[in-house]
Amino acid sequence: MRLSREKIVRISHQLVDLLVQSNEVEFVEDRDTIRQHMVQTMTNILREEEKIEIEVRKKISSQKKEILEGSEEWDVLFRKYYSEELRRAGIAAAPEEHQKAGHGGHR
Repeated sequence: MRLSREKIVRISHQLVDLLVQSNEVEFVEDRDTIRQHMVQTMTNILREEEKIEIEVRKKISSQKKEILEGSEEWDVLFRKYYSEELRRAGIAAAPEEHQKAGHGGHR
C-alpha cells in the first residue's frame, strides 16, 4: 500500500495515542522518539513491499505463457509469489489481508 509521509505520520500519532490510553503499556522512551521510530519502521516496510511487488510483477511477466494482469491466473500467481517474497524478506503477511485487497494486494 502506498502512503504519503503525512499519512504515515498521522498513523504514528494515532498509534501512540492508543498506546497511551492502554493500561498494559508503559513507555520507557518519550512518546516522540517512539513515534519517530514507528514512522521509520513503517516507511522501511512499505519501501520493501514496493520492491517485492516489482519483483513479483517481473516474475509473472517472465512466464513462458503470457498471463494477463487482472485475470484469475495472474491474481493467484501474484498472491502466491507476493506471500513467498514477504516471508523471504521477513515481513509477516496474513493471507486474508491479501484476499480483502481484491487482486492479491497489488497496486
